[in-house]
Amino acid sequence: MNVQRSAAEPAAAAVAVPEAVPALDAADHGSGPGPGRGTALVPIVLVVAGGLSVQFGSAVAALLMPKAGALGVVTLRLAAAALILLVVCRPKLRGHSRADWGTVVAFGVAMGGMNTLFYQALDRIPLGIAVTLEVLGPLALSVFASRRLINVVWAGLALVGVVLLGGGGFDRLDPVGAAYALGAGAMWAAYIVFSARTGRRFPQADGLALAMVVAAVLSLPLGIWESGEKLTVPSTLALGAAVAVLSSVLPYTLELMALRRLPASTFAVMMSLEPAIAATAGFLILNQALSTTDALAIALVIGASMGAVRSQTGARKQG
Repeated sequence: MNVQRSAAEPAAAAVAVPEAVPALDAADHGSGPGPGRGTALVPIVLVVAGGLSVQFGSAVAALLMPKAGALGVVTLRLAAAALILLVVCRPKLRGHSRADWGTVVAFGVAMGGMNTLFYQALDRIPLGIAVTLEVLGPLALSVFASRRLINVVWAGLALVGVVLLGGGGFDRLDPVGAAYALGAGAMWAAYIVFSARTGRRFPQADGLALAMVVAAVLSLPLGIWESGEKLTVPSTLALGAAVAVLSSVLPYTLELMALRRLPASTFAVMMSLEPAIAATAGFLILNQALSTTDALAIALVIGASMGAVRSQTGARKQG
Protein backbone atom coordinates (compact mmCIF):
# COMPACT_ATOMS: atom_id res chain seq x y z
CA MET A 1 0.00 0.00 0.00
CA ASN A 2 2.82 3.79 0.27
CA VAL A 3 6.74 3.12 0.60
CA GLN A 4 6.51 6.37 1.12
CA ARG A 5 8.54 6.31 -1.13
CA SER A 6 11.52 7.30 0.26
CA ALA A 7 11.11 4.51 2.53
CA ALA A 8 7.67 3.55 3.38
CA GLU A 9 4.74 1.61 2.01
CA PRO A 10 4.23 1.95 -1.69
CA ALA A 11 0.71 2.88 -1.55
CA ALA A 12 1.25 5.85 0.68
CA ALA A 13 1.81 8.17 -2.19
CA ALA A 14 -1.53 7.39 -3.72
CA VAL A 15 -2.75 10.89 -3.04
CA ALA A 16 -0.06 12.45 -0.89
CA VAL A 17 3.54 12.69 -2.01
CA PRO A 18 6.10 12.01 0.77
CA GLU A 19 8.74 14.45 1.84
CA ALA A 20 11.59 12.71 0.05
CA VAL A 21 9.88 12.72 -3.32
CA PRO A 22 10.06 16.46 -4.10
CA ALA A 23 13.76 16.45 -3.32
CA LEU A 24 14.39 13.61 -5.73
CA ASP A 25 12.20 15.30 -8.27
CA ALA A 26 14.07 18.58 -8.01
CA ALA A 27 17.40 16.87 -8.35
CA ASP A 28 16.16 15.03 -11.37
CA HIS A 29 15.02 18.20 -13.08
CA GLY A 30 18.40 19.79 -12.72
CA SER A 31 20.32 16.93 -14.20
CA GLY A 32 20.83 18.20 -17.73
CA PRO A 33 19.31 17.04 -21.02
CA GLY A 34 16.11 15.02 -20.84
CA PRO A 35 16.25 11.26 -21.42
CA GLY A 36 15.11 9.62 -24.62
CA ARG A 37 11.64 8.16 -24.95
CA GLY A 38 12.80 4.65 -24.08
CA THR A 39 14.66 5.83 -21.00
CA ALA A 40 11.71 7.95 -19.92
CA LEU A 41 9.49 4.85 -19.89
CA VAL A 42 11.77 2.99 -17.49
CA PRO A 43 10.62 4.68 -14.24
CA ILE A 44 6.98 4.30 -15.30
CA VAL A 45 7.52 0.59 -15.85
CA LEU A 46 9.18 0.38 -12.41
CA VAL A 47 6.20 2.05 -10.71
CA VAL A 48 3.71 -0.20 -12.46
CA ALA A 49 5.81 -3.25 -11.54
CA GLY A 50 5.87 -2.08 -7.92
CA GLY A 51 2.09 -1.68 -7.88
CA LEU A 52 1.60 -5.10 -9.42
CA SER A 53 3.94 -6.60 -6.83
CA VAL A 54 2.05 -5.02 -3.92
CA GLN A 55 -1.41 -6.04 -5.05
CA PHE A 56 -0.50 -9.51 -6.27
CA GLY A 57 1.27 -9.93 -2.94
CA SER A 58 -2.03 -9.11 -1.24
CA ALA A 59 -3.74 -11.70 -3.43
CA VAL A 60 -1.20 -14.31 -2.33
CA ALA A 61 -1.85 -13.25 1.27
CA ALA A 62 -5.56 -13.93 0.73
CA LEU A 63 -4.68 -17.46 -0.39
CA LEU A 64 -2.60 -17.90 2.75
CA MET A 65 -5.36 -16.79 5.13
CA PRO A 66 -7.15 -20.18 5.32
CA LYS A 67 -3.86 -21.67 6.58
CA ALA A 68 -2.63 -18.93 8.91
CA GLY A 69 -5.59 -16.62 9.49
CA ALA A 70 -5.68 -12.90 8.75
CA LEU A 71 -3.73 -11.95 11.87
CA GLY A 72 -1.21 -14.71 11.27
CA VAL A 73 -0.57 -13.46 7.73
CA VAL A 74 0.02 -9.93 9.05
CA THR A 75 2.53 -11.27 11.57
CA LEU A 76 4.39 -13.32 8.96
CA ARG A 77 4.53 -10.42 6.50
CA LEU A 78 5.70 -7.81 9.01
CA ALA A 79 8.17 -10.11 10.75
CA ALA A 80 9.77 -11.26 7.50
CA ALA A 81 9.90 -7.71 6.12
CA ALA A 82 11.43 -6.45 9.38
CA LEU A 83 14.17 -9.09 9.28
CA ILE A 84 14.99 -8.34 5.66
CA LEU A 85 15.08 -4.57 6.19
CA LEU A 86 17.23 -4.91 9.32
CA VAL A 87 19.77 -6.96 7.39
CA VAL A 88 19.75 -4.63 4.39
CA CYS A 89 19.58 -1.25 6.18
CA ARG A 90 21.45 -2.02 9.41
CA PRO A 91 19.93 1.02 11.17
CA LYS A 92 21.89 2.76 13.92
CA LEU A 93 20.29 2.62 17.35
CA ARG A 94 22.39 5.33 18.98
CA GLY A 95 22.31 9.07 18.55
CA HIS A 96 18.53 9.47 18.41
CA SER A 97 16.44 11.69 20.70
CA ARG A 98 13.26 10.73 22.56
CA ALA A 99 11.30 12.65 19.95
CA ASP A 100 12.96 10.58 17.23
CA TRP A 101 12.00 7.33 18.92
CA GLY A 102 8.49 8.61 19.62
CA THR A 103 8.05 9.38 15.94
CA VAL A 104 9.33 6.01 14.74
CA VAL A 105 7.14 4.17 17.28
CA ALA A 106 4.08 6.13 16.09
CA PHE A 107 5.04 5.26 12.53
CA GLY A 108 5.29 1.58 13.47
CA VAL A 109 1.92 1.64 15.25
CA ALA A 110 0.29 3.24 12.20
CA MET A 111 1.96 0.69 9.92
CA GLY A 112 0.89 -2.24 12.07
CA GLY A 113 -2.66 -0.93 12.43
CA MET A 114 -2.96 -0.30 8.70
CA ASN A 115 -1.84 -3.83 7.82
CA THR A 116 -3.92 -5.52 10.51
CA LEU A 117 -7.12 -3.73 9.56
CA PHE A 118 -6.53 -4.17 5.83
CA TYR A 119 -6.00 -7.93 6.07
CA GLN A 120 -9.10 -8.22 8.25
CA ALA A 121 -10.99 -6.46 5.45
CA LEU A 122 -9.37 -8.66 2.80
CA ASP A 123 -10.65 -11.71 4.69
CA ARG A 124 -14.22 -10.45 4.19
CA ILE A 125 -14.51 -8.40 1.00
CA PRO A 126 -12.92 -8.49 -2.50
CA LEU A 127 -9.38 -7.13 -2.85
CA GLY A 128 -10.27 -4.41 -5.36
CA ILE A 129 -13.07 -3.04 -3.19
CA ALA A 130 -10.94 -3.22 -0.03
CA VAL A 131 -8.18 -1.13 -1.63
CA THR A 132 -10.74 1.32 -3.03
CA LEU A 133 -12.23 1.95 0.41
CA GLU A 134 -8.77 2.10 1.97
CA VAL A 135 -7.54 4.78 -0.43
CA LEU A 136 -10.25 7.12 0.89
CA GLY A 137 -8.03 7.74 3.94
CA PRO A 138 -5.15 9.31 1.99
CA LEU A 139 -7.67 11.08 -0.25
CA ALA A 140 -9.36 12.68 2.77
CA LEU A 141 -5.95 13.72 4.11
CA SER A 142 -5.12 15.34 0.78
CA VAL A 143 -8.43 17.21 0.67
CA PHE A 144 -8.18 18.52 4.23
CA ALA A 145 -4.54 19.50 3.86
CA SER A 146 -5.05 21.46 0.64
CA ARG A 147 -8.09 23.48 1.80
CA ARG A 148 -8.97 24.20 -1.84
CA LEU A 149 -12.57 24.29 -3.03
CA ILE A 150 -11.84 22.10 -6.06
CA ASN A 151 -10.85 19.26 -3.77
CA VAL A 152 -14.36 19.26 -2.31
CA VAL A 153 -15.46 18.23 -5.81
CA TRP A 154 -12.97 15.36 -5.80
CA ALA A 155 -14.16 14.30 -2.35
CA GLY A 156 -17.75 14.33 -3.61
CA LEU A 157 -16.76 12.21 -6.61
CA ALA A 158 -15.12 9.68 -4.29
CA LEU A 159 -18.24 9.66 -2.10
CA VAL A 160 -20.38 8.81 -5.12
CA GLY A 161 -18.03 5.89 -5.78
CA VAL A 162 -18.40 4.67 -2.20
CA VAL A 163 -22.19 4.87 -2.41
CA LEU A 164 -22.10 2.80 -5.60
CA LEU A 165 -19.87 0.23 -3.91
CA GLY A 166 -22.38 0.00 -1.09
CA GLY A 167 -25.22 -0.54 -3.57
CA GLY A 168 -27.56 1.35 -1.29
CA GLY A 169 -26.39 -0.57 1.77
CA PHE A 170 -23.00 -1.92 2.83
CA ASP A 171 -24.59 -5.18 3.95
CA ARG A 172 -24.02 -6.26 0.32
CA LEU A 173 -20.29 -6.01 0.95
CA ASP A 174 -20.22 -7.23 4.54
CA PRO A 175 -20.39 -4.16 6.78
CA VAL A 176 -17.62 -5.43 9.06
CA GLY A 177 -15.22 -5.87 6.15
CA ALA A 178 -16.07 -2.40 4.80
CA ALA A 179 -15.51 -0.90 8.27
CA TYR A 180 -12.12 -2.59 8.53
CA ALA A 181 -11.13 -1.22 5.10
CA LEU A 182 -12.17 2.31 6.08
CA GLY A 183 -10.26 1.93 9.35
CA ALA A 184 -7.21 0.84 7.37
CA GLY A 185 -7.61 3.99 5.30
CA ALA A 186 -7.57 6.14 8.44
CA MET A 187 -4.41 4.39 9.59
CA TRP A 188 -2.95 4.87 6.11
CA ALA A 189 -3.44 8.61 6.47
CA ALA A 190 -1.65 8.52 9.85
CA TYR A 191 1.02 6.35 8.26
CA ILE A 192 1.68 9.03 5.63
CA VAL A 193 2.01 11.76 8.25
CA PHE A 194 4.45 9.80 10.43
CA SER A 195 6.31 8.44 7.42
CA ALA A 196 7.18 12.00 6.41
CA ARG A 197 8.24 12.89 9.96
CA THR A 198 10.32 9.74 10.25
CA GLY A 199 12.00 10.48 6.93
CA ARG A 200 13.13 13.86 8.26
CA ARG A 201 14.56 12.39 11.47
CA PHE A 202 16.26 9.21 10.23
CA PRO A 203 18.72 8.76 7.34
CA GLN A 204 17.88 6.67 4.28
CA ALA A 205 15.54 3.78 5.19
CA ASP A 206 16.67 3.44 8.82
CA GLY A 207 13.38 4.79 10.17
CA LEU A 208 11.37 2.43 8.00
CA ALA A 209 13.35 -0.60 9.19
CA LEU A 210 12.90 0.37 12.86
CA ALA A 211 9.20 1.13 12.39
CA MET A 212 8.74 -2.24 10.70
CA VAL A 213 10.23 -3.89 13.79
CA VAL A 214 7.75 -2.01 16.00
CA ALA A 215 4.86 -3.12 13.77
CA ALA A 216 6.08 -6.72 13.79
CA VAL A 217 6.44 -6.81 17.58
CA LEU A 218 2.93 -5.39 18.03
CA SER A 219 1.41 -7.91 15.62
CA LEU A 220 3.23 -10.94 17.03
CA PRO A 221 0.91 -11.59 20.03
CA LEU A 222 -2.16 -11.31 17.79
CA GLY A 223 -0.73 -13.70 15.23
CA ILE A 224 0.26 -16.24 17.87
CA TRP A 225 -3.14 -15.94 19.56
CA GLU A 226 -5.03 -16.61 16.33
CA SER A 227 -2.74 -19.08 14.58
CA GLY A 228 -0.30 -20.50 17.12
CA GLU A 229 1.72 -23.42 15.76
CA LYS A 230 0.31 -22.89 12.26
CA LEU A 231 2.86 -20.10 11.87
CA THR A 232 5.72 -22.60 12.13
CA VAL A 233 4.59 -24.83 9.24
CA PRO A 234 7.36 -24.63 6.58
CA SER A 235 4.98 -24.06 3.66
CA THR A 236 3.19 -21.30 5.58
CA LEU A 237 6.48 -19.63 6.48
CA ALA A 238 7.56 -19.77 2.84
CA LEU A 239 4.34 -18.15 1.63
CA GLY A 240 4.61 -15.54 4.38
CA ALA A 241 8.13 -14.68 3.23
CA ALA A 242 6.84 -14.44 -0.36
CA VAL A 243 4.13 -12.00 0.75
CA ALA A 244 6.74 -9.90 2.55
CA VAL A 245 8.95 -9.75 -0.53
CA LEU A 246 6.08 -9.04 -2.93
CA SER A 247 4.29 -6.52 -0.72
CA SER A 248 7.21 -4.71 0.89
CA VAL A 249 10.79 -5.40 -0.14
CA LEU A 250 10.44 -5.61 -3.94
CA PRO A 251 8.05 -2.62 -4.30
CA TYR A 252 10.29 -0.45 -2.11
CA THR A 253 13.27 -1.19 -4.31
CA LEU A 254 11.46 -0.63 -7.60
CA GLU A 255 9.78 2.59 -6.50
CA LEU A 256 12.89 4.10 -4.99
CA MET A 257 14.64 3.46 -8.31
CA ALA A 258 11.75 5.09 -10.17
CA LEU A 259 11.72 8.16 -7.93
CA ARG A 260 15.25 9.01 -8.99
CA ARG A 261 13.95 9.89 -12.46
CA LEU A 262 10.19 10.41 -12.22
CA PRO A 263 8.45 13.70 -11.28
CA ALA A 264 6.68 13.48 -7.92
CA SER A 265 3.31 14.48 -9.38
CA THR A 266 3.48 11.77 -12.05
CA PHE A 267 4.42 9.19 -9.43
CA ALA A 268 1.49 10.13 -7.17
CA VAL A 269 -1.02 10.00 -10.02
CA MET A 270 0.22 6.56 -11.04
CA MET A 271 -0.12 5.34 -7.46
CA SER A 272 -3.78 6.37 -7.64
CA LEU A 273 -4.28 3.39 -9.94
CA GLU A 274 -3.76 0.95 -7.05
CA PRO A 275 -7.49 0.05 -6.78
CA ALA A 276 -7.58 -0.95 -10.45
CA ILE A 277 -4.44 -3.05 -10.07
CA ALA A 278 -5.91 -4.64 -6.95
CA ALA A 279 -9.15 -5.47 -8.79
CA THR A 280 -7.12 -7.10 -11.57
CA ALA A 281 -5.11 -9.16 -9.07
CA GLY A 282 -8.29 -10.21 -7.31
CA PHE A 283 -9.83 -11.35 -10.59
CA LEU A 284 -6.79 -13.25 -11.88
CA ILE A 285 -5.68 -14.96 -8.67
CA LEU A 286 -8.78 -15.04 -6.44
CA ASN A 287 -11.52 -15.23 -9.10
CA GLN A 288 -13.12 -12.10 -7.62
CA ALA A 289 -15.09 -10.72 -10.56
CA LEU A 290 -16.51 -7.20 -10.19
CA SER A 291 -19.91 -6.06 -11.35
CA THR A 292 -20.24 -3.15 -13.78
CA THR A 293 -21.37 -0.95 -10.89
CA ASP A 294 -18.34 -1.92 -8.79
CA ALA A 295 -15.99 -1.19 -11.69
CA LEU A 296 -17.60 2.24 -12.18
CA ALA A 297 -17.30 2.95 -8.46
CA ILE A 298 -13.59 2.08 -8.48
CA ALA A 299 -13.09 4.29 -11.55
CA LEU A 300 -14.73 7.23 -9.73
CA VAL A 301 -12.46 6.85 -6.70
CA ILE A 302 -9.39 6.59 -8.96
CA GLY A 303 -10.51 9.72 -10.82
CA ALA A 304 -11.01 11.57 -7.55
CA SER A 305 -7.54 10.57 -6.33
CA MET A 306 -5.93 11.69 -9.58
CA GLY A 307 -7.82 14.97 -9.51
CA ALA A 308 -6.77 15.67 -5.93
CA VAL A 309 -3.12 15.03 -6.79
CA ARG A 310 -3.29 17.22 -9.89
CA SER A 311 -4.93 20.13 -8.10
CA GLN A 312 -2.49 19.87 -5.20
CA THR A 313 0.46 19.89 -7.62
CA GLY A 314 -0.99 22.89 -9.45
CA ALA A 315 -1.36 24.80 -6.18
CA ARG A 316 2.31 24.16 -5.31
CA LYS A 317 3.44 25.46 -8.72
CA GLN A 318 1.35 28.61 -8.37
CA GLY A 319 2.69 29.16 -4.88
